[in-house]
Amino acid sequence: MTARGVRFHVAESGPADGEVLVLVHGFPQHWHLWRHVLPHLSATHRVLALDLRGFGWSEAPKHGYGTGNLAEDVIAVLDVLGVQTASIIGHDWGGWVGFVAALKYPERIRTLVSVNMTHLWPPPRRMLPNLWRMWHTAFVEHPPLGRLVLRHTGFAGFLLRHWSGDPTLREREDIRIYTDVLRDPARARAGEQVNAAYVWQEIFGHPLGRYRKARLTVPTLIIGGERDVVIPPAVLAGGERHADDLRVVVLPGGHLLPEEQPTAVAEEVLRFLG
Repeated sequence: MTARGVRFHVAESGPADGEVLVLVHGFPQHWHLWRHVLPHLSATHRVLALDLRGFGWSEAPKHGYGTGNLAEDVIAVLDVLGVQTASIIGHDWGGWVGFVAALKYPERIRTLVSVNMTHLWPPPRRMLPNLWRMWHTAFVEHPPLGRLVLRHTGFAGFLLRHWSGDPTLREREDIRIYTDVLRDPARARAGEQVNAAYVWQEIFGHPLGRYRKARLTVPTLIIGGERDVVIPPAVLAGGERHADDLRVVVLPGGHLLPEEQPTAVAEEVLRFLG
């Protein structure tokens, strides 16, 4: 389908008249991340697993990789599909995109679930000691170095192995489904751009209080991994005073919970949705 002038790939499953769930992946993955979660959710819901612009099988334009623009993409896809309201389940960057979409379009987002990503108001005393965990962005955020690293080295595969809390995961699952896509120059550039936008717009925006006055009115669940080396449980707390309904659940596992603990993630999502 085409929305905002960009072709998007969406994997759809479940009853056509079911409540809509939009699954949004993070970096450096795509919709395939949700393959083991999707069957649990699609038994009762209409599930749309979206490839963000520049990822998976969606088109990779040169611009538009800021979080706000990615959130606009999600809403535009819903518009094209004729969906008025939906719940968003986002992993990693996808969770951050979900938070921004919920702030900008609370009337369109029924509920929000963020997996392996903190909220928009992490306390500095908790976040600052953990900023080093974002070290990997230094290798992929600077053009044109980032796209070359993603396209010509095994860095993305290394990250996925490093982030997994299950050492056997990459022995069972073929990592090339993600890394082969990044050999395409346009998608390698997109991976570079989304990291650059996140660092310069979001991370450096926190000290300036970018979301300080924002209030989250959409019911939200954060699912963290107790061994997450990127977003540890310590940085998940503190968002309650900025939200009407914000809950946190920590599961055994690392930064790739939809692949490490798909059944547990699905159970938490369905329990939260009621």
